[in-house]
Amino acid sequence: MAQGASAVTQKSGESLLFLTDEQLRKGIEAMFFAYRGFTADPDRILEEHGYGRAHHRAIHFIHRAPGTTVNNLLGILGVTKQSLNRVLRALIEDGLVESRVGHRDKRERHLYLTETGEALEQQLSDAQRERMRAAYRAAGPTAVAGFRQVLEAMMDPEMRRHFHRLADGGK
Repeated sequence: MAQGASAVTQKSGESLLFLTDEQLRKGIEAMFFAYRGFTADPDRILEEHGYGRAHHRAIHFIHRAPGTTVNNLLGILGVTKQSLNRVLRALIEDGLVESRVGHRDKRERHLYLTETGEALEQQLSDAQRERMRAAYRAAGPTAVAGFRQVLEAMMDPEMRRHFHRLADGGK
């Protein structure tokens, strides 16, 4: 059991965990610093190309769901259309993303990574997978499962649906 935390008896299949404000503050700060570490290597790679994290997120999700629409990407990323258009314009102009007109609806734009885009995505994800793999190995399988539960519990319901759709190989 976590230091300073006490579990209450089972209630509807879940044990309730009580944490102090100090323990929660430490968890919040751990998330901030972990995120800095998680993004540090990709940030260095992106900087070489003149890109930022918004470009990384677009590249990541286009890779995960080739042919995704601009509207679907807007929903996943939760950014404004203007912001996403700026990012996509740069990625398209630089030859990393291809935008194709929809077959059924000519107004839709379907997004695909080019070979160059796939190579950059691979470089970025390799750096993050390496860091995640090392952290997961150090923490062990029980902690990994618990960590994923915590992350999913923190997601807004709509984001959780996107996450599960992507995890199941959907768009």
